[in-house]
Amino acid sequence: MDFASPPRRRPAENLLPMINVVFLLLIFFLIAAKLAPPEPFAVALPDAAADAAGSSAFTLHLGADGGLGYAEAMGDTALAALVAARAAHCAANDCAALPPSLALRADAAAPADRLAQLLASLGAAGFATVTLVTANP
Repeated sequence: MDFASPPRRRPAENLLPMINVVFLLLIFFLIAAKLAPPEPFAVALPDAAADAAGSSAFTLHLGADGGLGYAEAMGDTALAALVAARAAHCAANDCAALPPSLALRADAAAPADRLAQLLASLGAAGFATVTLVTANP
């Protein structure tokens, strides 16, 4: 007669704490990530001594061919979409006290006359502050 105790099985590993940690990390990175809309087209920024990219409420792209892009709007509709977005922003916020700023991402090869024409149009649209985004050499 064998009175030895039966061999003990190892308890199964509990994976619940590891799954909790993974989900907490996933939530942390989703909250901490800065989600930005994609640029409508690639822009080669002009070189400057200092980077002028600030925190602007709106970003307008000017391509090397003189084409405009704002969010998903391209060409002539981009300026109209920008003006509509500014109007919606001013309806929700007090633009008289704190006017919204505009970041202009102009290609280094963009025509200067198109840039001058665009700046006049932006001033007429109500943008008092237009920041030209540049790249550090």
